[in-house]
Amino acid sequence: MSDADHMRHALSLAARALGQVAPNPAVGCIIVGSNGKVIGRGWTQRGGRPHAETVALTRAGEGARGGMAYVTLEPCAHLGQTPPCADALIAAGVARVVAAVEDPDPRVRGKGFARLRAAGVDVSVGVLQGEATRLNAGFFLRIEHDRPLVTLKIAQSADGKTIPPPGTNRWITGEEAGRFAHLLRAQHDAILIGVGTAIADDPELTCRLPGLENRSPIRIVLDTHLRLPVSGKLVRTAHRIPTIVFTTRDGGDHLQTHGIEVLRVMYDASSLPALEAVLGVLAGRGCTRLLVEGGPTVWSAFLRERLADQLELFTAPAVLGKAAAGDVPVLADQISTGKFERTGRRMFGPDLLESYVATA
Repeated sequence: MSDADHMRHALSLAARALGQVAPNPAVGCIIVGSNGKVIGRGWTQRGGRPHAETVALTRAGEGARGGMAYVTLEPCAHLGQTPPCADALIAAGVARVVAAVEDPDPRVRGKGFARLRAAGVDVSVGVLQGEATRLNAGFFLRIEHDRPLVTLKIAQSADGKTIPPPGTNRWITGEEAGRFAHLLRAQHDAILIGVGTAIADDPELTCRLPGLENRSPIRIVLDTHLRLPVSGKLVRTAHRIPTIVFTTRDGGDHLQTHGIEVLRVMYDASSLPALEAVLGVLAGRGCTRLLVEGGPTVWSAFLRERLADQLELFTAPAVLGKAAAGDVPVLADQISTGKFERTGRRMFGPDLLESYVATA
């Protein structure tokens, strides 16, 4: 198999860690023995420890000596909660390390590669660099721009409505799309909605896919006037799932007594808590991936401020008509003017999912 084939394998392993390893990056590692066979696989474990290289080397054992390591990010070179991975690869006797991309963290940047080369290890860098950078875009953004990657998840009808008419089913898309939405939750560190959505839908914002129930993200509510009902599911479950309310006013004791963390930030032109301030706080706490689930006011704010990096846009075949609401005109405008590039199309039952990334 080629270097690219092994790196794709390592990237698929790294993706398993998304949403579980913040503030660390999601890394995958493959150990290939001198006979050319894969003898060890690893990915960053929950909470960021142990690292992918440590897991893969443990599984490979003595077979790693004289072999090759394929890793999706530069092996660390600093002493943190665990010894440097570059040292672990050297001690294991690996003859060659193939890495996808340099680590942007100043504690590592280039130092891991330098340490490996100084020990006589053959180092190659840049195999599937683009794919690896996209996979850990949230980690790169947190290190370089003090904010997490922001993904908007939007479900709309064929006529562009995101809020069904009163008295009808509040879900626009079907069960298959709903399962994918829960997978998105599992792959993000935090999930954000506005208080209007919290009041209208009374959501839990948890991942309820079988086997992934323990992967629910931190829950964030933008609540300018502290209207979040204490009777709602978010407040009632705050003792077991971390929940933060960002507001622009003093107060919030009635929420804090239920385990909600209330943080005051400045407000923006639309009277929402300032989004850049919210993202800065989240990045400071190690958040690398934020999923924004609504509603229209919040989506529009992220789009207007060019703070949305990815879109997951579901379109159901139904036409909801004039009684429905929730149009997001800025969404159609930014897509039509090239501010987002479509990267994929998939069907989930009758519902179309279009994936987009922001253009420079």
